[in-house]
Amino acid sequence: MNIALWIVQGLLAFMFISAGMMKSFQYEKVKTTMPWAKDASKGFVAFVGVSELLGGLGLILPWATDIAPVLTPIAAIGIAVIMLMAAVFHARRAEYSGIGMNIILLALAVFVVIGRF
Repeated sequence: MNIALWIVQGLLAFMFISAGMMKSFQYEKVKTTMPWAKDASKGFVAFVGVSELLGGLGLILPWATDIAPVLTPIAAIGIAVIMLMAAVFHARRAEYSGIGMNIILLALAVFVVIGRF
């Protein structure tokens, strides 16, 4: 079970750190690749990016370093909340193609929450 949790944590961390870096530091690229970013302010996109970046780091660092390991499942809860809100956001905008990935990432984050608590 521990190996499965580490694999899921690594995949989630990779996805969220890379997405967070792009949203935080490459706003123009985000505007061209993500339709919702055209309608959002630069500050909102950066906020989402920093949240994803910190969440991705929180999935790995606390548990790996054994410094406040309770922060890992808390980070997974934060990731799950972000994915739930993203699914609602995309549903309201009728962007149904991205909701499936939001639900998959939500399920993986919930798996980490349950496994690490």
